[in-house]
Amino acid sequence: MDTQVYFASDVQRMLGLGRTKTYEFLNSVYEERDPPFRVIKVGSAVRVPKKSFDAWLNAATN
Repeated sequence: MDTQVYFASDVQRMLGLGRTKTYEFLNSVYEERDPPFRVIKVGSAVRVPKKSFDAWLNAATN
């Protein structure tokens, strides 16, 4: 079964960030009133829906 979310480590690799910066970035997006993509937190686990993140990333690179 193909997963529909990215893990923080996936986002880290795609953006070329370190672990700490990735979590700081994802936490800041999570707290935004109108975020550029969705971030889901369950306890300390962070997940990012692929469709939402990919749309943001593709728009940022175009």
